Amino acid sequence: MPAAAQPNTRQRALPGRLVVLLAVSCGLTVANLYYAQPLLETLRRTFQLQDSTAGLLITLTQFGYAAGMVLLVPLGDRIENSRLVSVLLTVTALAMAAGGLAPTFTVLLVAALVAGATSVVAQVLVPYAADLAPDHLRGAVVGKVMSGLLAGILLSRTVGSLLADVAGWRAVYLVSAALMAVLSLVLRRALPRRAPTSTHSYGALLRSTTSLVRLHPRLRRRSFYHACMFAAFSAFWTTISYVLAAAPYNYSQLQIGLFAFVGAAGALVAPLAGRLADRGLAHGLTPVTCLLASTALAWAGLAAHQIVALAAAAVLLDCAVQCSLIFGQHIIYQLDAAARARITSVYIATFFIGGAIGSQLGTLAYHWGGWPAVTLTAAAFPVLAALAWTTDRTHTRGKRRAADTG
Repeated sequence: MPAAAQPNTRQRALPGRLVVLLAVSCGLTVANLYYAQPLLETLRRTFQLQDSTAGLLITLTQFGYAAGMVLLVPLGDRIENSRLVSVLLTVTALAMAAGGLAPTFTVLLVAALVAGATSVVAQVLVPYAADLAPDHLRGAVVGKVMSGLLAGILLSRTVGSLLADVAGWRAVYLVSAALMAVLSLVLRRALPRRAPTSTHSYGALLRSTTSLVRLHPRLRRRSFYHACMFAAFSAFWTTISYVLAAAPYNYSQLQIGLFAFVGAAGALVAPLAGRLADRGLAHGLTPVTCLLASTALAWAGLAAHQIVALAAAAVLLDCAVQCSLIFGQHIIYQLDAAARARITSVYIATFFIGGAIGSQLGTLAYHWGGWPAVTLTAAAFPVLAALAWTTDRTHTRGKRRAADTG
């Protein structure tokens, strides 16, 4: 084989145990953003809130996460990662403990905002894994780590429901606080040291992040595509607990959690999505994921009173969103190896803003027109992304530049 055609083998494959640890860590950390979704009906009764007010908890948590992506994740290029992760997890533990002890809904909102901002640890670990992985296996490694992240998003609803059913909603936050404290210690010891790739000051680091947005049109495109997908995802999962708690289901907290557990099957597609991305199929399959998500949401709207069909639609939606996420990450991680944390911050912050918008619009749509209004609103977002993809010329320009420099 000619030297130019050989895969980069200078980097050794990551140990399997480290990949598993990174996946579990991402899942446990990002779960903090979603524990409350199946608890909204319980919280609404506890604090005597309207549906739209209770939904504000999810919206503020996601805005906090977006803020953390902009303000904290770029530090992953500047500060040694194990130290940064340990500090952020310590703050997360304190915020989750404050949420579990919150005497009022306002205190809970503030705690959720802080926990959301510092739970960006997951997005420090993903580019960290991408940096350590060999070039020819990067998509597969990122896919495995991201499968842990999506499993955390989906299983958090089940875990939250189970804990709330057994010990009350406050136990959800307090148990998470303990997990974050333990994880802080484990990762500080277990993560290999990674030298910072930037010597910029904090202000210069943030300014350089802004310049990356201007410099890379593919980053802007991929951020927009997944913002639309995540808006649809968030609208669905923020409001589904209202549907399942009402007639004809009248599900308990435990039953709602079991429904979320079924939806977690969507995480299984992550390694496959990573392998497809490694084969160069990410761009071409993007509109397929968008149309699959819209179809799943339309199906969910028609099957509101058929639990098996509703669960199948949830799995399809989660599969589509997971593929979209990994396809986007695979593409943006090729843009600038020295700025992966900052590129990640732009990508994730953008789509979490989309998620916050989707959560709030989903809650308002449910309050205004019930479940059909939610699914119609959510389905519109992936269609918008697919339409934008038809005007995307950045992929062909990227190929021409690669050919010229080759």
